[in-house]
Amino acid sequence: MKGLEVFFPRLDLVRVAEKKKRIIPLFPNYLFVRIHLPTEFHYVTWSPGVKRIVSFGERPIPLEERVVDFLKDQTDDGGVIQACSRLRPGQEVEIRGGPFDGLIAIIQDPPDARGRVKILLKLLSRQISVKLGVEFIKGEWVAFKRPATIGLGLSSTIS
Repeated sequence: MKGLEVFFPRLDLVRVAEKKKRIIPLFPNYLFVRIHLPTEFHYVTWSPGVKRIVSFGERPIPLEERVVDFLKDQTDDGGVIQACSRLRPGQEVEIRGGPFDGLIAIIQDPPDARGRVKILLKLLSRQISVKLGVEFIKGEWVAFKRPATIGLGLSSTIS
């Protein structure tokens, strides 16, 4: 309403078991906004719901435009990114890290909204169903509808 350019990317998670959509913020509690700091800073800081601008000390931190452009390229007309994963039910994977490090498991359900995967482990001659974070699954998985075609190095200069 204040005429500022804003971007609030959301992620569309389809729950396979329920065949139901669930749209969640990609970065909860964060809104990307393009402002001219000397003249528009107060528009943002005095907006309802805004706690603060991400800053280093007292100085706001600018974000490289290509990062936001990359996210925008992934979205549909409503600003929603279609989530997907290369992890499929029945797929055999290796666990890396944690108490199950090095064990082989079978994917039961793809990642949920919290990034947790339901797997089936064989321990002590039994099959046990466990949920763990995707970061413990060895291999590649994708959070966006297509792989990135540009590098998003975080090295930048703040001016």
